[in-house]
Amino acid sequence: QLQLVESGGGLVQPGGSLRLSCAASGFTLDYYAIAWFRQAPGKEREQVSCISSSGDSTNYADSVKGRFTISRDNPEKMVYLQMNSLKPEDTAIYYCAAGSLLTTVSTMCVMMYDYWGQGTQVTVSS
Repeated sequence: QLQLVESGGGLVQPGGSLRLSCAASGFTLDYYAIAWFRQAPGKEREQVSCISSSGDSTNYADSVKGRFTISRDNPEKMVYLQMNSLKPEDTAIYYCAAGSLLTTVSTMCVMMYDYWGQGTQVTVSS
């Protein structure tokens, strides 16, 4: 079965940290760029970060730059999003997606997506 599965979400206090994981199964992750998105209730989906297939190029939305770090381990078929200094406004469902990287525009990766995960909830609250 070809799928992406996110994990690592949860409830954390403001200023805390979480590390999200995105596990690929049924396909070779090496060929795909990966993007992390989030969607909060009543808001549009936002691309948070993306990483090239080799991992040598990364992009971050301005809202998370300096706080979040994306990384990948292709042999393990894993992509990570380390989130530090979390704020209440980071509360959302976080998704990972795999696809072909077409170009980058400002802080965003423009991609054709082949696979999406089901999402993991992140709640930042005291």
